[in-house]
Amino acid sequence: MEEIIVLRSYRVAEFTKPLVLSEESLPQPQGGEVLLKMERCGVCHSDLHIWDGYWDLGGGKKIVAANNGALLPLTMGHEIVGTVVAVGPDARNVAIGQRRLVFPWIGCGVCPVCRDGAEHLCAGKSPAIGIFSHGGYASHVIVPRTDCLLDFGSLSAELASTYACSGLTAYSALKKIGKLHEGQSLLIVGAGGVGLNGIAMAKAVTGAAPIVADIDPVKREAALKMGAREAIDPRAQGAGKALVKATGGVAAAVDFAGSPQSFEFAYNALRKTGHLVSVGLLGGQVTISLPLLVMKGVQISGSYVGSLQELRELLILAQAQHLPALPIEIRPLDAVNSALSDLKAGKVVGRIVLAD
Repeated sequence: MEEIIVLRSYRVAEFTKPLVLSEESLPQPQGGEVLLKMERCGVCHSDLHIWDGYWDLGGGKKIVAANNGALLPLTMGHEIVGTVVAVGPDARNVAIGQRRLVFPWIGCGVCPVCRDGAEHLCAGKSPAIGIFSHGGYASHVIVPRTDCLLDFGSLSAELASTYACSGLTAYSALKKIGKLHEGQSLLIVGAGGVGLNGIAMAKAVTGAAPIVADIDPVKREAALKMGAREAIDPRAQGAGKALVKATGGVAAAVDFAGSPQSFEFAYNALRKTGHLVSVGLLGGQVTISLPLLVMKGVQISGSYVGSLQELRELLILAQAQHLPALPIEIRPLDAVNSALSDLKAGKVVGRIVLAD
């Protein structure tokens, strides 16, 4: 008797509540769609915001997940590596059996932002996988376009999966800084999963080994193992002033945490003409002195994940250079709830990657 294969997925049925196991008939890809058997899926901090149901804008304001297009029930998970098991009739340049990394940040394709090549910042109705359409916390996932399937070559499946968001986010932020000159200092604030990926590739992208600031001593130790030049506790008495004195002010900083405290520490560490890239989404708001912003000539940039082209570049970089290995813990798919809980409690160093 032929085995009947079903789609198993763990879905957010109610915000803040444990994900619920769902079983249904295996979908058949239509048009240019492709069906993947999930092999690895990273557990990302941004999933916690969907799980909670909102993003904190500061000042009592929120973006509510449902109003932003994250409709329940939703299968999260956007750092996906899988094997092609079925293709739609219009799918091209893909074959059954291929193992591929998924670019999940799919845009509407018609808004001005998408047409400018920044579909990850889509201003229309985005079907981003694991955010606005069902993702990789499942046995199988539908990918709507074949150009979003990337060959990850010699990289391990678990490491490659983290590059779909964590690595891509870090790479895109560091690219905005560009190459630093000899003697210029780079500060990275936050050594979580994204921050550690940034530390791993900082020298390759910017030419500088970073100074890392994190409140967790375990994560500071991990940062040093990943190639940080120094790791400091930003809450220590006089830490900011000591950093400015030692460096003359940093030429560039990336805030991978995204809280008022982390942003202010990074901003205050900048020298004149310094550049701060704000990445993290912990939430809140800050107040900046406009005259000092002008007189210091500093630049502040926001950076949200990255483009399909940047993910292609990152995969080439990761295979061409020996980057420090990101700490990765592999857990079974059915452990997704405990994985999310551990991440929310700050117990994760590096990345948890689910396997099925």
